[in-house]
Amino acid sequence: MKHSRRYNDLLKEYDLKKSYNLKDAVENVKKTANAKFDETIEVSIKLGIDPRKSDQIVRGSVVLPNGTGKDLKILVFANDENTIEEAKTAGAEYVGGDEYIEKIQKEGWLDFDTVVSVPQMMSKVGKIGKILGPRGLMPNPKLGTVTTNVKEVIEEIKKGRVEFKNDKTSNLHIPIGKASFDAEKLYANIIEFVKEIVRIKPAAVKGTYIKSAFISPTMGPSVKVDVSELQQAIL
Repeated sequence: MKHSRRYNDLLKEYDLKKSYNLKDAVENVKKTANAKFDETIEVSIKLGIDPRKSDQIVRGSVVLPNGTGKDLKILVFANDENTIEEAKTAGAEYVGGDEYIEKIQKEGWLDFDTVVSVPQMMSKVGKIGKILGPRGLMPNPKLGTVTTNVKEVIEEIKKGRVEFKNDKTSNLHIPIGKASFDAEKLYANIIEFVKEIVRIKPAAVKGTYIKSAFISPTMGPSVKVDVSELQQAIL
């Protein structure tokens, strides 16, 4: 694969073959995130799971202590005035029912980043499941996005709540902040994320759980993290 001169220059900033402790890895990523925009910093973790088995799926959410640096637009499906008013007050950009379902169905409208629904609306929301599902937008009770407490969930999302689920190759990918964040804030966000995936480790998983970890900016190469040190850092 051919890379730009800028990308190749970035590869000289650190040792590609070396595994760095988390703090050094974060510092290296910040050095290489020098694009003309505020790059997103992402963590990728390879898990020792069998993604074909339902009892080894790793899925959940975590509230990053320093947020992601992105203001997410929230759509809330609700069917009573009290909940609608509560959702609007909590900061949801769009709150309603049938009108938004129809807008999504007929207009292909998707100007939102996450969806929350009260349980009573899910039979109707299910009609647009084929649209929301593939985009990772379908409300899910396991992730807390199907709830009667919409105020709390909206506030968590606004603070920096992110959802995650392993892919078909047993990897997890989540944004943990922006290149403009202080290194300490990125570090704290990563620690919180890793603590959560360790906390929800499926009982059926045997052997090494976290096999490898990398941090990367939007437009730059990834830095390998020393897994042994990472596991010590979360203790």
